[in-house]
Amino acid sequence: MTAWGRRRGWAAVRAIAALGLIVIATAQGRGYGRQREELCPGPIKIPYDGKWAFARVAFEPSSEAEYHDLKWNHDCPRAEMHFAKILKELTLLNPYMEGGAVFTLDDPDLFKYPFAYVSEPGYWTMTPQEVANARAYLLKGGFLVFDDFREYHWENFEEQLHRVLPDAKLVPLDVHNPVYQDAFFRMKSIDFQPPYGDWMPVYYGVYENNDPTRRLMVIANYNNDIGEYWEWSDTDYAPIELNNEAYKLGVNYVMYALTH
Repeated sequence: MTAWGRRRGWAAVRAIAALGLIVIATAQGRGYGRQREELCPGPIKIPYDGKWAFARVAFEPSSEAEYHDLKWNHDCPRAEMHFAKILKELTLLNPYMEGGAVFTLDDPDLFKYPFAYVSEPGYWTMTPQEVANARAYLLKGGFLVFDDFREYHWENFEEQLHRVLPDAKLVPLDVHNPVYQDAFFRMKSIDFQPPYGDWMPVYYGVYENNDPTRRLMVIANYNNDIGEYWEWSDTDYAPIELNNEAYKLGVNYVMYALTH
């Protein structure tokens, strides 16, 4: 690593830790457990001006969904707002700071956003038009991150993904993958504790044409939920160290999406 790389990495880690300490110090006692009706209720359009903005995918949850909530809107918009603060602090991006955009996969405006996030893909469903648009989005350079799913949720995620990319091979990713080493942070580990349960996170990717020498189009954070850490990073819900690891993953994903 170059001297600049070392300085950038350490400065970034210190900035994340400092920002975490600041927001936690001003938010102690606010606690965990925001009411579901305060989450994003449906698709959200924001003025497009060429700046980076967080894009979240909305979908009709499957009939197997527990609690009869929307699933895709978990942690929205607080996760987006906190994540944008981190990006603004650490990178040269000037992101949209008031949350983010929410699209269904058949919305042509999704193509303006190179990075999109899917929460709870264990209950993900798509119409035929959404399948076609999702395929076109990925093949034209889009990058999808799937988060907040575990155990039996894998079956539906894999089934839906193969509707989009029938020949896709989900390849396990380790910490040595370029997305975790060369995008922004050089991460020492990606095996940090998820916000629930005792599962070990497992990360999967789909490469363009299933060729590991080409770009990643999809990343799945299986047995993890980095959006949960982002949402509650201004409270004492989780240790700062875990919030930081979740932010590092997100920053690397965004920077990879913008440079590949």
